Amino acid sequence: MDTGEKITAQSKKGFWAWLKSLPEGIPLIGWLLGLFAAALIEYFLGDLISYYLGLPKVPALFGFLTVLKKPLLIPGTIAYLALIYGLPILVIGKSLRKPANRLASLLDRGPVTIAALVHLGLFYGAIHLWTDISDYRLLVLKLTMIAIMLTLSLNVINGYMGEFSCSHPGFMALGAYGASTITLLLFANDKLFGEPLLPAALGPFFFPLALIVGGIIAALGALVIAIPSFRTRGDYLAIISLAFLFIVKSLIENLEFIGGPRGMSSQPDYSSLPMVFIVMVLCIWIINNFVRSTMGKALCAVRDNELAAESMTVNTRKTKIIAFMFGAFWAGVAGGLFAHVLRYVNPGSFGIQKLAEVLAMLYFGGLNSVTGSIVGAVSISMLSEALRPLEIYKWIIIPLLLILVMLYRPTGLIAFTEFNPKELMKPKQ
Repeated sequence: MDTGEKITAQSKKGFWAWLKSLPEGIPLIGWLLGLFAAALIEYFLGDLISYYLGLPKVPALFGFLTVLKKPLLIPGTIAYLALIYGLPILVIGKSLRKPANRLASLLDRGPVTIAALVHLGLFYGAIHLWTDISDYRLLVLKLTMIAIMLTLSLNVINGYMGEFSCSHPGFMALGAYGASTITLLLFANDKLFGEPLLPAALGPFFFPLALIVGGIIAALGALVIAIPSFRTRGDYLAIISLAFLFIVKSLIENLEFIGGPRGMSSQPDYSSLPMVFIVMVLCIWIINNFVRSTMGKALCAVRDNELAAESMTVNTRKTKIIAFMFGAFWAGVAGGLFAHVLRYVNPGSFGIQKLAEVLAMLYFGGLNSVTGSIVGAVSISMLSEALRPLEIYKWIIIPLLLILVMLYRPTGLIAFTEFNPKELMKPKQ
């Protein structure tokens, strides 16, 4: 290698080393401040910047939908993403590194709840501005947050307990129809139930109770799966849980008082962004505490060796029932939100395709990991939406991606990793 080539190689190494060093020392709150600033810039200047870059409008989903329809817009879209997201987040995060670390140190000395609320407030402010630009963004974000809840709840059963359940869309359907029945019966003038029994103004305040009732109905339905799980495991339990899914779907199709195969529509618009966000945060917090508790350790013991766990005084039957009902409860809550986001629900929404989506999110992100479930749900949801212009080819690309992940990362991208919010919020200096 001559002198010129050595200098070139060293300069390349130096550039990459410099590039890798850019994010160093920035705490989470610094990144969130940068994200909030980027959302503000897009909110006020997005239309202007997109116009001068030759884009027809502000890219709805980070430009994927734009460039897949018109590849000639790729340079403008990349420039837009760099100007709106890349540079502001990095520059503001880097320039505010010291103040952000001081703020993170101050929050670290106080109650973890205060620190969490500050971080969540910044994050919510950013996504609120981001979704204000487009109703399409709002819908995608709501459905993604619901997918996070579904994936986390399934991880409790398929990941931490080690069973293979296919019944989650059935639990989701029970929650969706249960919550929809309550809101339509009590607060909406609907063709199925007629005049509302209570004033519509009370609906938003009672909506959380409707979600809880939907979750309880789903949890009671989980007993149908939990009890056979005492004697069956693996493929046999998967068949039983799949049969439960078909039973629930068939039952709903034949109950005319809840719409039968036509479904239920005209659900009140109670699933606002703040509502879905708060329920998702509660779901993550409660499930994370659950899997890290004594019950969570018992679940892992049952997964690793049920006989050994029983010999060590773990009540395996009680553990399985609690896990199935707990996971089903949150699937039911997610179903209630799903029904009120779309404001229409029918039995076809909870079939094999929904099962395949949730399983893909779970195994793509990683088993036994709250972080993995979040990453899997966000990745598959966003990828599925971003590839929508490819139509049928989308269902070739996503399965191929899953196959590659299963070949090279059989346990998923982020498996067997604890989610520790306090550690994430610590200063980086």
